[in-house]
Amino acid sequence: MGEINKPDLEFENLLKEQNIYKNKPLKTLVYLYKDNIWRLFVSFIFFIIKHSPAWVMPIITANVIDIASGPATHNLRELWINLIIASVLIIQNVPTSILYTKFFSQALRCVEAELRSKLVRKLQILSISYHKQLKSGKIQSKVLRDVEAITVLSRQIFNGFVPTILNIVVALTITLTKSFTVAIFFMMSMPVSFFIIKHFRKNIRKTNRDFRKDIEEMSANVAEMVELVPITRAHGLENVEINRMDKQLEKVRHSGYNLDIVTAFLGASGWAVFQVFQVGCLAFTGYLAYRGKISVGDVVLYQSYFSSILNQVSSLINVYPDIVKGFESIDSVGEILLSDDVEDNKGKLKLTNVKGDFYFKSVGFNYETSERPVLSDFNLKVKAGECIAFVGESGAGKTTILNLIIGFNKASKGKLFIDGMDITGIDLRSYRKNIAVVPQNTILFSGTIRSNITYGLTNVSEEEIRQVVESSNLTQVVAKLPKGLNTSIGEHGGMLSGGQRQRIAIARALIRDPQIIVLDEATSALDNISELHVQKAMRNLVSGRTTFIVAHSLSTIRDADRIVVMRNGRCVECGTYTELLDLKGEFYNLKQLQG
Repeated sequence: MGEINKPDLEFENLLKEQNIYKNKPLKTLVYLYKDNIWRLFVSFIFFIIKHSPAWVMPIITANVIDIASGPATHNLRELWINLIIASVLIIQNVPTSILYTKFFSQALRCVEAELRSKLVRKLQILSISYHKQLKSGKIQSKVLRDVEAITVLSRQIFNGFVPTILNIVVALTITLTKSFTVAIFFMMSMPVSFFIIKHFRKNIRKTNRDFRKDIEEMSANVAEMVELVPITRAHGLENVEINRMDKQLEKVRHSGYNLDIVTAFLGASGWAVFQVFQVGCLAFTGYLAYRGKISVGDVVLYQSYFSSILNQVSSLINVYPDIVKGFESIDSVGEILLSDDVEDNKGKLKLTNVKGDFYFKSVGFNYETSERPVLSDFNLKVKAGECIAFVGESGAGKTTILNLIIGFNKASKGKLFIDGMDITGIDLRSYRKNIAVVPQNTILFSGTIRSNITYGLTNVSEEEIRQVVESSNLTQVVAKLPKGLNTSIGEHGGMLSGGQRQRIAIARALIRDPQIIVLDEATSALDNISELHVQKAMRNLVSGRTTFIVAHSLSTIRDADRIVVMRNGRCVECGTYTELLDLKGEFYNLKQLQG
């Protein structure tokens, strides 16, 4: 029957990450690079080498000025030595820059790909209800825009923050060896930058958060707008949709403008303050040189170092909004990675085969957002190989029952047993390998007919494909296409009719030779002639297999073993087609309405 599933390492890893992601964006960033530390270390070494001219050139410049201004105490040999050192340092910058970029880019792109992979894997185990609540456009924004923002954050930290710290350390070290007084002046200017950042930090975070949320909402609305284009055009509602999008775009414009103003004010304030400090440094070192405390070359040396430090700190202040944006994006992707609304199969029974016996025991179901139950005290026993049809008005609970069977929903009350086992103790992934589903709204991807039919399967023979194509009434359709089965059907099968898309979905179910079949209005998009062909194929398909059908047209379920009539989440009648007509109850009334 099955075996106990070994711990799902992927799921366990995702759970472990939760302790790292929650409210600790910096620790999260470090964690993301844990497998690429050696690349970062190597790139850091090459960075120091390539960046060395920025620290040595001020010394060489000061030496050259002192040599030129004091020929009595210096000779040309000293001048040439300094120039040769400068030339070597400049030339080495080319290969070391390439090597630095190579290792840093490898680490960066690995983390970028791995983070998107983590998001994709987490999205695959999140519950269906989670996906229904979170708009697809927002998910796309998190996977694309937020991960890119985290990549930018990594660049800013490594290319901005690290050089700034190094420049400060090197400049202060060299300055301390030459003049303690000037070093004190340098150190006095540093707290100013931190005060400026602290002053603007709250506004920067708020405006970044508002802008991110508005961008996500816009992304979701754009995705929704594209889906609604046929409906919009069919009803002449173009201006209504344009006005709706304009309102969202105006929100994005306003929040983006606020972010730009705060960012500009931060950058301008930092620049002005540091320019004043730079003038002060020039005046202070010039005064010391005038009094003979330091040489003229030292004035250039200190001014170069101080200018370098201020430029680096100023640059860091300018990119601070991007750093905040990156940390905000870490929180954003954490909304997915931290979610515990997952389908946890860890340690559950892994099925190797399924017979198809079902038992609904006093099953009730209601959504968390609603107090009104969708199903109430639903009881039904289904033997392996039976064909059960569900009928009733919209909202009666028919599709909810199918979602319980597939495992998309969990019963709020009661229990559902499969082959005598509680579904809550079963590894649903192994169970679903025995199921084929044909949904009411056909789901196809932008590929060929062949790839849509054989989706997820390997080593499918041409004869098997030919048989399911014929059984699904697709033979003539395929024959008329320019490349037959290898014809691309466009996004969501947009190049095909509704009936053709539905038949491809039926072929996808047929080729899997499943033990359990779930059909949700599977023939609703077919014309009368195609429906007759598909019904014949369905009779062959359901033979010997447990089948659940939700049908609108009662004529399509005439051959079902039992028909369950639903009303307000309860089973009000159950029997064969003939038995229910003879009762002249709910089913009889539905039949009369259809004529």
